[in-house]
Amino acid sequence: MDGGTSGDALENAAGSIFHSMRGDSDRSITRRGFETAIERAGILLNDPRIRETVQALKSRTDLEPISLTEFREILHPANVSLLHRALRGDLIIPDFDRFAHILSQIFEFVRDYRGGDVASYIPQLARVDPELYAMAVCTVDGQRFSVGDDEERYCVQSTCKPINYAIALDQLGAAQVHRHVGREPSGRSFNELTLNGQDLPHNPMINAGAIMCSSLVKPGLPLADRFDYVMSIWRALSGGEKAGFDNSVYLSEKDTADRNFALAYFMREARAFPPGTDLLATLDFYFQCCAITVHAKQMAVVAATFANGGICPLTDKRVFSPATTKNCLSLMYSCGMYDFSGEYAFTVGLPAKSGVSGSLFIVVPGVCGIAIYSPRLDKLGNSVRGVEFSRRLVETFAFHTYANVVAEQRLIDPRRNEMAHSVEPAYLMCAAAARGDVSEIRRLIAKGIDVNCADYDGRTALHLAACENKVETVRFLIAQGVALAPVDRWGNTPLDDALRAGHGAVAALLDTTRDDPDARLTGDDAPCRLATPAAEPIEA
Repeated sequence: MDGGTSGDALENAAGSIFHSMRGDSDRSITRRGFETAIERAGILLNDPRIRETVQALKSRTDLEPISLTEFREILHPANVSLLHRALRGDLIIPDFDRFAHILSQIFEFVRDYRGGDVASYIPQLARVDPELYAMAVCTVDGQRFSVGDDEERYCVQSTCKPINYAIALDQLGAAQVHRHVGREPSGRSFNELTLNGQDLPHNPMINAGAIMCSSLVKPGLPLADRFDYVMSIWRALSGGEKAGFDNSVYLSEKDTADRNFALAYFMREARAFPPGTDLLATLDFYFQCCAITVHAKQMAVVAATFANGGICPLTDKRVFSPATTKNCLSLMYSCGMYDFSGEYAFTVGLPAKSGVSGSLFIVVPGVCGIAIYSPRLDKLGNSVRGVEFSRRLVETFAFHTYANVVAEQRLIDPRRNEMAHSVEPAYLMCAAAARGDVSEIRRLIAKGIDVNCADYDGRTALHLAACENKVETVRFLIAQGVALAPVDRWGNTPLDDALRAGHGAVAALLDTTRDDPDARLTGDDAPCRLATPAAEPIEA
């Protein structure tokens, strides 16, 4: 084997992948077993990063035994690293199967939200089935999952605005772009006839600002070439999958665009456009961009590219610069949800962009992108189900931008291995007690960590403080109401440890409970051995 890694390393990795998929008594694996294992880790069979190995496996039937020697021949060197990381649980979401299950529960719960109506001011959108509903997720490591009408194509509408803004930023730089468009929330409807104090559109996420950004995208090229360029960016953002185009929606939107024409002429009167801008071509280009079509699975990869700092997770190719991505996410956070943006930032706390087709994409920076499609809109033009899904997402997972500054032990952080997550609080509490670090114990308690939690051996902070003769720490723990006689796996209490080590002062503090029948807890009455994992928040 070759491919930039030593032969021994590749052999070892291939062996590790093989052994992770076979049973204790098996000497072989099967194609079905391989495919099931990687899909549970979130790596789909159509992932371009494992194309060669998947193609080689097609020569085998589902249950045909594959030996280690044969597997080493099938496994392509370029695919080894990703597969090894996926099966070891080293991707951004270690337990992706559980993550996908909880997302499915939230998705099904929100299905019952049937308020709102489809967009009526664009005739073609008014004819869309209001019951269509899809959700897809893609992580920064390219782990993917989708549910519902996930292959139904829909027009991106206003979710094209961040993309056109990012294209303009990459081409011209922030200083030049913001000579023509502001970056403050407008506090007005997305299509209101208004400009800011500098006679510029308020931001790129409302219609006036999006029309302005359209004028900045490759203005020197013919209209067809400009549109082809934008389509190439959408393809790069979504990992090589082509976006579509709905001509009937384009024509329908163009025929009913009086307000957008008014906005464009209003901005031209205010001299907001760059010199030489062709107003009608700019509007035509804007309408075309709104009529681009994708499905939820594709849009999730677009969102994940933003979450990944502008690099597409499925191709590892940079689409937007880090600075462009940061600026775009900042404005999505403050302006991406029409006149609901402030409330969304407060309750959900994530960058997002909605469109009147029912499209919504959410970016969890450094973690994943999520796409929702549901055409029923609220009065502000946002997908009713999309907004409710967003709320429940951050009520379940520690995804809110500021989730890490509050003690929310009930929230799930899917980036952390669940077993490690449950053990870590006890480890931290015991380590602080062994050092006699009362300040650290105070901080851990303030974060919501149970002072009675125990490690694998059943040893608590009080055990460690007693063993290490930390008198003041023992006194502090007693004042916190700690269980005074927890029993470790060897049957020892903190008092037993103190007496065995000859720590008289500690023993004196603990000995007052020796005759208390309730102090020495055992069996089911003992304090928690491990911090309890967060309960499943929603049942389907």
